[in-house]
Amino acid sequence: MDLATIIGFLLSYILLIVALVIGAGVGVYVDYPSVLIVIGGTLGIVLINYPLDRITGLTKVMMKAFFNKSADTAELIQQLVGFAVKARRDGILSLESAEDEVSDEFLKKGIRLAVDGTEPEVIKTILETELEYMQERHKEGAGIFTSIADFAPAMGMIGTLVGLVAMLQSLSDPSAIGPAMAVALITTFYGSIIMNMFATPISGKLKVRSGEEVLQRQIMIGGIMAIQAGDNPRIVEQKLNAYLSPNKRKSQFD
Repeated sequence: MDLATIIGFLLSYILLIVALVIGAGVGVYVDYPSVLIVIGGTLGIVLINYPLDRITGLTKVMMKAFFNKSADTAELIQQLVGFAVKARRDGILSLESAEDEVSDEFLKKGIRLAVDGTEPEVIKTILETELEYMQERHKEGAGIFTSIADFAPAMGMIGTLVGLVAMLQSLSDPSAIGPAMAVALITTFYGSIIMNMFATPISGKLKVRSGEEVLQRQIMIGGIMAIQAGDNPRIVEQKLNAYLSPNKRKSQFD
């Protein structure tokens, strides 16, 4: 569970609702035509922009911003150094049993390829290709929320124009001016909320998560290649610790 995401959303929305209650009251800001224009319109445009199977999986993608648990990168490095020690002492074939200690399928695949005696260039090509396409999938997931952030304010502006047109046509009836003006202003309000308090933050957090996962995959590739090359475990550790800031580095040899 990502407490930062959950606390951030709760804090921002609670403070917004409190501000509305203290002001004119929440009810003033509830307008169903505006909801239909902004939320319905944004959803429709997103459906036009992306294939249906991408949209149906959007909830699963979004949950990564709330419930993703990042692996400890320093611990991952120490695990790879441990494999390097074992391979140096007992031979790389001894890592066949190490697959049972690995839960990450990417790392497990790399170890299996190394144990099978696959050429280093082939291993690197396979793993880097998988990493590249993983980045593309992540980029697309975050991109959908970026699109929502782009489309929602635009739909708010369309709602504003609709409200202004209705208001101008109702100038002879003062009782109709208020509802038309509400649509004109509240649609912009809804669009801004969706952009700044939902879509943009989710997109940002997904990009952060993707960056963390990419870093770990790069460390795995570097570790596997160093192990297969027969590098000294101390060298393997120094190579992999270079990915981390100095205050996060650990060592088995101090």
